[in-house]
Amino acid sequence: MVADQVRERIAKQIAGDITLSERPDEAMKRWREVFNLSQRALAEALGVSPSQISDYESGRRKSPGVLTVKKLVEALIRLDEERGGKTLSALHRLLTIHLPPDVILGLKEFRRPVDGRKLSRAVRGRAVANPQLLSRNLFGFTVIDSYKAALRLSAEEFKQLYGLTSERALVFTGVTTGRTPMVAIKVIGITPGMVVLHGSLRRVDPLGIKLAQELKVPLVRSELPSVEELLLRLNELG
Repeated sequence: MVADQVRERIAKQIAGDITLSERPDEAMKRWREVFNLSQRALAEALGVSPSQISDYESGRRKSPGVLTVKKLVEALIRLDEERGGKTLSALHRLLTIHLPPDVILGLKEFRRPVDGRKLSRAVRGRAVANPQLLSRNLFGFTVIDSYKAALRLSAEEFKQLYGLTSERALVFTGVTTGRTPMVAIKVIGITPGMVVLHGSLRRVDPLGIKLAQELKVPLVRSELPSVEELLLRLNELG
């Protein structure tokens, strides 16, 4: 369980994100999905009907006031703690990330899930392993300088690359063979929703492909010419 101070900080961040958002309906839905709750489960915790939650999230009902948002956030946190506090712990780790900025080139949690095929198209990708798994929903991405990450990140720091959820794309830049990123993922033991390789590689190392097949993760090679364009296209998603 996280400490009261941490819980309060997370609650304020969620409440602020919803109330200050240009689309509070989408923000409410995003946070419910981050906490992996159904509309029915959240409605029961709040003592309202599922249709009321649906109306808020679709924009059919007027944006909730501060008191309603406060109750919603309290319900999200309470339900998560009753299930072991997994999401709260992940949020706590995300809030305390202090990784070198030249290692993490980009990190984003999507407002709504993005189909893996859409992300692959955005980075001009070609699947080299498990193309049948590209239909998975992704909830964010992390862009990593593969060379600097291999040199400077500990195993515990590498785990922080997953942000809020492992159902995200880990995008490695500066890749020459594709072996090192897949070996690191295998060693860490947390499988992402997708792995994207970007760099000077003409073909992906057979071991990298074999590990991707073993881990059942889509492995995509991006053919974009620059990291700048890669980041631009990724940030346009979600």
